[in-house]
Amino acid sequence: MLDKLSAAESRYEQLMAEMADPAVQADTAKFRTHSKELAEMQPLVEKFREYKDVATQIAAAEELVKDADMRELAQEELKALETRRDALLAELKILLIPKDPNDAKNVVLEIRAGAGGDEAALFASDLFRMYTRYAERQGWRLEVLNLSDTGVGGTKEVTALIEGKGVYARLKYESGVHRVQRVPTTEASGRIHTSTATVAVLPEAEEVDVQIDAKDLRIDTFCSSGPGGQSVNTTYSAVRITHLPTGLVVSQQDEKSQIKNRAKAMKVLRSRLYEMEMRRQQEAIAKDRRTQVGTGDRSEKIRTYNFKENRITDHRFGYSMYQLTNALDGDIDELIDQAVTHYQAETQH
Repeated sequence: MLDKLSAAESRYEQLMAEMADPAVQADTAKFRTHSKELAEMQPLVEKFREYKDVATQIAAAEELVKDADMRELAQEELKALETRRDALLAELKILLIPKDPNDAKNVVLEIRAGAGGDEAALFASDLFRMYTRYAERQGWRLEVLNLSDTGVGGTKEVTALIEGKGVYARLKYESGVHRVQRVPTTEASGRIHTSTATVAVLPEAEEVDVQIDAKDLRIDTFCSSGPGGQSVNTTYSAVRITHLPTGLVVSQQDEKSQIKNRAKAMKVLRSRLYEMEMRRQQEAIAKDRRTQVGTGDRSEKIRTYNFKENRITDHRFGYSMYQLTNALDGDIDELIDQAVTHYQAETQH
C-alpha cells in the first residue's frame, strides 16, 4: 500500500511540475486534463503526507521513550500518535479505492408511482419534494424536465436534472423501490396502506459519452396537453423520441418550444443509454449489478417509510432512523452517509 501511495505522490509532483510548463499552459485540453487529475489526487496525497509526518513523530517519540526522564511523557504522546496513524491508514485505504468515474457527474432523477394507486402517486410526490429540498440544502440546481401529475397533489412520474458538485456520488444509492406505510387521508377506518414508488438515478451523459446516430431515432411531434386532456397549446411543440435499436422512448412537453423539448428529451435519452451501456459492461466483467428499479411491487424494496413509527428503514444494510418528518423535508444526509459507508466497506472486501 505504501508503494502505491509513494507512486501517487510522485505522479502528483510530476503533474505539478508540468502545470508550470508554459507549453502545457498553452495547451487548453492538456491543462484541463492535468488540472482534473491533480484535483482528484490531492486528497490522497495530502493525507499520505500527513501520515508520513505522523510516522516521523512516532519515530522521534520512540527514541524519547528510551530516555528515563522523558519516558512517561513520551509514552503518552506515542499512544496518541499511534492512534492517529491507524486512523490515517484507514482513511488512506478508502481513498485508494478506485473512484467511480461517474461520481462527479450531474444526474437525471426519475421517480414513478408504483403499486398503490393514488396513494402511490402522493408518495412519489413526497419523494420528489424530499430530493428537491435535499438539492437546495446542498446548493445544487434542480430543473424539472418532465412532470405528469394526478391533478390532486400526486405525481405519476417526474424527471429532473440535478446539477452540482458530486451529485451522482451522493445520490447513486437512492435507486430502487421505496415503500411507504401510512394511513391515507381518504381512509375512514384508519387502516394502514402500503404503496411504492420507484427511483432511478442516472449519471448525466455528455455527447462524448454516448454517440447517437440520427438514423437510429424516430422523432414524433404532437400537441401538448395538461391535466384532464385540456389543450396547453395548439402547436406541435411536444416531442417523442424513439431510439430504434433499443426501443427506448422519451417524451417531453414541458416547454412551449419544440427545440427546447427536443433538447431535454435527448438529454434524458442519452443518460438512459449511458446507464444501459454501464450495466452491460459491468455484467460483462461478471460484477453483480444491482438493478436500478424493480417492477414496483411491494416486495421489491430498498427502503421503507413508516409514518406511524416516524421511521425510515434501509433494508440493504438494516439501518433505521426515527426522523421521517425531517427526512421528507430534505434532511437525508444521515441515510446517504450510511449507504456510502456500507458500499465503501463492501468494496474493500
